[in-house]
Amino acid sequence: MTRWRLKRTAAGLLFCGMTATAFAAFAREDSDVVASGPHWVSAWSAVPVAAGPALETQTVRQIVRSSIGGSSVRLRLSNLFGSMPLTIGPVRVARYAGGPAIKPRSDQAASFDGMATVTIPPGGDAISDAIALPVSALEELAVSLYLPESTTASTVHQVGNQAVFLATGDATASIEFVPEGEADDTRYFLTDVEVAAVPAARVIVALGDSITDGVGSTENRNRRWPDALAERLQADPALARIAVVNSGIAGNRIVNDAVAPYRGPSTLSRFERDVLDKPGVRWVLLLQGGNDISASDVLAAPEQKVSAQQIIDGMKTLIVRAHAKGIEIWGATVLPRGGTTFPAPPTATAEAKREVINAWIRGSGAFDAVIDFDKVMRDPMHPDRLLPAYDSGDHLHPNDIGYQAMAAAIDTRLFARGLGETGRSREESTFSK
Repeated sequence: MTRWRLKRTAAGLLFCGMTATAFAAFAREDSDVVASGPHWVSAWSAVPVAAGPALETQTVRQIVRSSIGGSSVRLRLSNLFGSMPLTIGPVRVARYAGGPAIKPRSDQAASFDGMATVTIPPGGDAISDAIALPVSALEELAVSLYLPESTTASTVHQVGNQAVFLATGDATASIEFVPEGEADDTRYFLTDVEVAAVPAARVIVALGDSITDGVGSTENRNRRWPDALAERLQADPALARIAVVNSGIAGNRIVNDAVAPYRGPSTLSRFERDVLDKPGVRWVLLLQGGNDISASDVLAAPEQKVSAQQIIDGMKTLIVRAHAKGIEIWGATVLPRGGTTFPAPPTATAEAKREVINAWIRGSGAFDAVIDFDKVMRDPMHPDRLLPAYDSGDHLHPNDIGYQAMAAAIDTRLFARGLGETGRSREESTFSK
């Protein structure tokens, strides 16, 4: 069996109180909501990044955590980077019991147009029928996929920060199995979990690079900043209808597509699929630009070198496209990276670009709100560096405490405007801690 393990040196890129009345008003006003019953919203995501390894006929069991509750679930599978038709099935979803195990008598079979298997053409995806498995907010589920035929290339999200379990043959219904091969944290084929949620449920998409993807956080513990934000929202009954979806890609850039060591389609090219097309999306929080900056120092090709203005222009394009779909877009300032050595130490020119971009984010008024992560996370004595207490050790990515601080820095009053609150000015709703 061919296996593929992401190297941490490459993964370490930054590279990288609202009232219930507001929710009720929004539910009445939004023409997309069918007030008489649930509607589908995105509850979890691991966006496709690249072509992964060939896989044999085997079972792939992956663990996900739903950021919001719902009466049923459905799954989206992707063959975006596949080179041939991909057949998957059976597919089963169960409540997670730890390790590779599922809770007995909890699993349900997924179907696709009533069939137990689905064949997805190269570049395509498929969404399952509704699966009769009620899910609670922040509940972990195990999704087991069987590949009845070998694949020449898989579609993967490389930095899962969550163990994946593989076994020979169809083990989708097994309560527990002994995993085979080298430990892995790649996401295979599974890109979205959606839930049938209450009519007023809405989604915020976290869009970014490795800091949003969670590099530096503890594996298998859901300690990324979007995870911490989901926990914070669920702790407040007035905010518990808001799902948090992670569309971060480690090594991703706004302007340019992947060139090693950078990864994934550019944000400009993937914005529709990974943000605007998510069911229920109302807000997007953009934290990106650091990889665009560092690539100018790392990559030799002239077209890979971008100015601060080119990065800002990319952000402006994203803002226009979000607003055209009625989606608010919040801008987060770029975190410091002083002291890091991979892929190269930041230059004075790179730091100057970061300062120009952050000044524009803070002062232009182009975003619907500003989240000043730079101010929250930097060391006051050395503002070009992360605060040591928040540093995972590579001087680039936060640790669990740092990610918790990022989630805490988001003013939850901002959600009220997107959920029906009126009469608030831009200045009142822009938060810079």
